[in-house]
Amino acid sequence: MMPVPTYDRFIEPVLRYLAGKPQGALAREVHEAAANALGLSGADRQELLPSGTMPVYKNRCGWAHDRLKRAGLSRSVRRGLWQLTPQGIEFAATHPFPLPDDEVARLAEDFMDVRLRPQREDTAPASTGAERPSASASASPDDRLAEAMVQLRASVSRELLEALKESSPSFFETIVLDLLHKMGYGTSRQDLQRVGGSGDGASMV
Repeated sequence: MMPVPTYDRFIEPVLRYLAGKPQGALAREVHEAAANALGLSGADRQELLPSGTMPVYKNRCGWAHDRLKRAGLSRSVRRGLWQLTPQGIEFAATHPFPLPDDEVARLAEDFMDVRLRPQREDTAPASTGAERPSASASASPDDRLAEAMVQLRASVSRELLEALKESSPSFFETIVLDLLHKMGYGTSRQDLQRVGGSGDGASMV
């Protein structure tokens, strides 16, 4: 199984497919067309986000369409129906396949601060380019969130281990008993008791 391409690689397949569907196309059809264009296997299409709620390729295809919308090249006619704008049709016609990497990067990066909905008076102003995250544009927001969660869990694990190393033997034994109970040992917490005192080779039953 090959890694599913980053979302910027989906931008052109989405653009080209919609260019051939001037009346618009269902999002699920665009997902499959883009996956076919990128040569994704059945196994690739089974890969899920860490949340387990959506296939990775559909998620990245959705972010690619988001960038086309922000560039003014596409729109959602209604929920689940995507269509190129007149500007998008002209762009596809005047930019032969394949798009240069710098053009793909421009579409992925240069319109991040474009709002897709009118701004309410009580909301903060749209962000500027200088406020953009430094993370790579090839990583979608969902990818960056998943990476942040992995880093957070690793950090918490390290801090927890350090705290346990500095704890008293009595406290450490209590934590171990609680963990054993959570893992299903004993029908109740009272079934697991400390035997003996700290430092005497005590066992747990």
